Amino acid sequence: MGSADDRFSFSGYVSGMPLLFPGLPPLNWTGAEGRAEIDAKTGELRLQAEGGVDWTNDAGGAAQQHSATALAFAAPEADFVLSARVQVPGARSTFDAGALALWSDRDHWAKLCNEFSPQGDPMVVSVVTNGFSDDCNSALIEGAGVFLRVARIGPSIAFHSSVDGTRWDFVRVFRLPLSTAPLSAGFLAQAPMGDGCVASFCAVSYEQRTLADLRDGS
Repeated sequence: MGSADDRFSFSGYVSGMPLLFPGLPPLNWTGAEGRAEIDAKTGELRLQAEGGVDWTNDAGGAAQQHSATALAFAAPEADFVLSARVQVPGARSTFDAGALALWSDRDHWAKLCNEFSPQGDPMVVSVVTNGFSDDCNSALIEGAGVFLRVARIGPSIAFHSSVDGTRWDFVRVFRLPLSTAPLSAGFLAQAPMGDGCVASFCAVSYEQRTLADLRDGS
């Protein structure tokens, strides 16, 4: 496959400065500085993942992998909902993904992904980490992209996916254990097995509100 640089120039990001995206708090990198670009005409955020980057705390005890970096904002203590249509354009390698991400520290984080499976299918995949990662495959993705949603409801977090951004399918609900580090919410690109990829996030929505029902499709 071609490198991510073949598809996007990533000329819009100013090194060392928060990235400003309409409707979101200022975005900063959770780890090493990555590469990002906003397309003002389409309202699309694009992140580049270098080859070999990932987030995983392997349940079998292998070394933690945190070379990927999320572009995220400080999550409010109140309830909130963050959603976007997530796509990884072009040819994909196994586990290439774009994701909505929650990050507190190396042992406390979660991600909801449009991920490319070893069988060659894009899937909704979620990972919740409390020391070790609980990795769960969900629905196959029809077409190029999928809507993903992260919501805080009191002490819990809910993940949903959607074909059209209107009817939401329940993925999982969980608690992300408290950490001494604050919680960030945002966007992630990963390419653990390949040469790199670009993740695209459009129709981004952020609201400080409470989901009334996690399983009624709303």
